[in-house]
Amino acid sequence: MTSSAKHKRKPDWLRVKMGGGDTFHDIKRELREKNLYTVCEEARCPNIGECWRDGTATIMILGDTCTRGCRFCNVKSGNPKGFLDRDEPQKCAETVAAMNLNYVVITCVDRDDLPDGGAGQFARVIEAIREARPKCLVEALVSDYQGRKKDIALLADAAPDVFAHNVETVERLTPKVRDPRASYRQSLDVLAYVKAHEPKRLTKSSIMLGLGETREEILQTMADLRQAGVDVVTLGQYLKPSGKHLEVVEYITPEAFDELGERAREMGFLYVASGPLVRSSYKAGEYFLANHLAREQAYALRGVFQV
Repeated sequence: MTSSAKHKRKPDWLRVKMGGGDTFHDIKRELREKNLYTVCEEARCPNIGECWRDGTATIMILGDTCTRGCRFCNVKSGNPKGFLDRDEPQKCAETVAAMNLNYVVITCVDRDDLPDGGAGQFARVIEAIREARPKCLVEALVSDYQGRKKDIALLADAAPDVFAHNVETVERLTPKVRDPRASYRQSLDVLAYVKAHEPKRLTKSSIMLGLGETREEILQTMADLRQAGVDVVTLGQYLKPSGKHLEVVEYITPEAFDELGERAREMGFLYVASGPLVRSSYKAGEYFLANHLAREQAYALRGVFQV
């Protein structure tokens, strides 16, 4: 199932060229002008050029400073001291419209310094995007809000096409990988609550592999996600973003990813993306739109009829 990471050299299947081109640079300039950030850049995603050219992007709101310190994440940690950009919803909407996005993933840093964790600002961003570009599919990749149901419900009621929250890793490794304020069960509770609150809302989660988990633990995590009603799951290879982050324990082979993806489909997930270069929002638009049933369900929830 694995290729040893001891020699530190990435296997050939992880070697890709960083995309560029005019579209890439136009989008980057648009984001900087509005002081917006993308996870694509912060996480040094190898697929950034390809996704941006295909009309898919992940925009990170609530600033670039996270109040948590997960050991896999390259976003900087600190205390924003309650700062909010009141113009951020409009800036996001203008950027999505200018980029002609077909699918946008809106995510955020954790903002434990705010009473609502930033849920209200997140909902306003979704509302502004809806007004500026009604046919753009919106995926909300959210925090856990320390389990506060009222904040989770606020975001679910904003009606994103996909409500996403990542468990990130298997239960045993969660204390090592994630900030102490996050927990495996709390993340499952967030996803289960949204499905109970709005049964037709599409939910999604992601698992990083290569941190030392076993195959049995991966299967159990996927089973736990299905128990929580999760519709879509993505599995990808963890890659160490800098010297201060967790080491890669092993490189999972493409064949192992294929087998795990097949097992996930057998469990009943509506859609599965599984591969070394898959990220939580990697080519999210294509993955989502490729599944006709999921697309029709999302449009129906919003009351939008396709032509």
